[in-house]
Amino acid sequence: MAFVQVSAEDKIGRITFSNPDRRNALGAKLLEELTAALAQLQASHVPVVILAAAPGAKVWSAGLDLEEIEKSQHDPLSYDSPLEIALRAIESYPGPVIAMVRGGVWGGACDLALTCDMIVGDATAAFAITPVKVGIPYNASGILHFINHLGLNRAKEMFFTAEPVEAPRALEFGILNHLVPAEELEGFALGLARKIAAHSPLSVAVIKEQFRILSGAHPISPDTFERVEGLRRTVFESHDYAEGLRAFLEKRRPAFRGD
Repeated sequence: MAFVQVSAEDKIGRITFSNPDRRNALGAKLLEELTAALAQLQASHVPVVILAAAPGAKVWSAGLDLEEIEKSQHDPLSYDSPLEIALRAIESYPGPVIAMVRGGVWGGACDLALTCDMIVGDATAAFAITPVKVGIPYNASGILHFINHLGLNRAKEMFFTAEPVEAPRALEFGILNHLVPAEELEGFALGLARKIAAHSPLSVAVIKEQFRILSGAHPISPDTFERVEGLRRTVFESHDYAEGLRAFLEKRRPAFRGD
């Protein structure tokens, strides 16, 4: 694989982002390899997975690759998009996926980290969900991830301000399960994975699936669903969406108009 490395030892899988030139941006190829790596570990019956950036990386992941989005003119958060497929692969993996975080976690990568079952990080970890900086209408499933994880008001604060939540506050928010000194992070994540791997894999897998089903048990009517999709289409067809993508690629402040 070109963009992720995958390995397994002593019942613990490891998937490492390895595209530092793009700050591990979540392009289609990286996300496809991430999904394939999870499938590979699942086929080998690996009960716990650690998802990390390569040692020394200052950014865990810069989020969705906006150059790809600008070229594709396609909803980057549709049900069949590479990011959504990867998120479902993490959710459905029959064992915990632990995000081990050093550095910044931006945009869609913040959703990816929150979709993992646990997050451990060091003092450099920071989390920001940034669609409003570009004018992207986030999708309902992604917003629900944040509501379930953080509660309504904290989720709103992160989306509306797009400001990074630094490690100490991320621990307070419940984004981080554990905040660990940098030199201890690797050993701590492995220790946590070993504790889980020592238990019944079937029991852990079934309990994880129950968490997934119950946390997503928020039925909405067809009319409400169509209204949500209609709201998102309004943004995709707007001046602000096109302007936000252009401004990001041109490395300037966007001139949003609200239409």
